[in-house]
Amino acid sequence: MTLDPTEAGAALRLPSDCSISSIRSIHEIIQDALGRQGPLEIDCSKVNRADLTSIQLLLSTAKTGEAQGRPVVLTELSDVLRDTLQRAGFAGDAMIDKHFPQKKGGS
Repeated sequence: MTLDPTEAGAALRLPSDCSISSIRSIHEIIQDALGRQGPLEIDCSKVNRADLTSIQLLLSTAKTGEAQGRPVVLTELSDVLRDTLQRAGFAGDAMIDKHFPQKKGGS
């Protein structure tokens, strides 16, 4: 997982393993990123292992960002993460977008 700590609003890239076995370290880095100023983009393109803990963490992160008045945006959802979201009950892209704002197509 990478994050340039010198840039406000820098993108955070999730690691390939976002399962329960690595969620603690991911949580710590996200928590640190939420302490910085500006919007937070989370690049999900490399995720090839995800479970309900990763969905819970991303949902909590989005809600925390909303409560702080700063956007948390997911970019490049991997197929694995999208499938995990759907298995967790987020049926379809509209529901995913409602709970997990996404940056699409360079916007």
